[in-house]
Amino acid sequence: MMVAPILFRWTGDAMEPLSRFHNVANAAFVVGEVYRMESIEERSLVSHRHYFAVLHEAWMNLPDAESVKYATAEHLRKHCLIMTGYREERKLVASSQVEARKIAAFIRPRDEYAIVSVSGNTVIEWTAKSQSMKAMGKAQFQKSKDDVLTYAADLIGISPDELSKQREAA
Repeated sequence: MMVAPILFRWTGDAMEPLSRFHNVANAAFVVGEVYRMESIEERSLVSHRHYFAVLHEAWMNLPDAESVKYATAEHLRKHCLIMTGYREERKLVASSQVEARKIAAFIRPRDEYAIVSVSGNTVIEWTAKSQSMKAMGKAQFQKSKDDVLTYAADLIGISPDELSKQREAA
């Protein structure tokens, strides 16, 4: 049975559900059974907001040659995620190169942020991994944030620190 996250408080002796989760815990768990618990560190909303603000700053400062590639800061974010390895990859093998090009044309509109390429008779589709709080814990989000901001800063020819300072000055 999948249960939405329940908040518990450590009493020193036991994990007790916070009062508003008491009935949910009673319905989901059997007294005396053993359950595996995983501690999940909450991500900082300050860090989350900082990330999107700095990424928007990078998008606003892209050189003309780069800016035409990214219609929005979201396009830039997804591209950076893909290029830094935070991606899902799907390969489809077709019967011929012509067939592969047809498949690529068919799947391209499925995700406007995806990178779709053809190599011989193989179609390769890269889509960005989600950075939602559910999809990425604190440590993975921080690593992806650092990697994406480094990649974006490189596109405009500055360091990630300089990019952050530009955002603070704006």
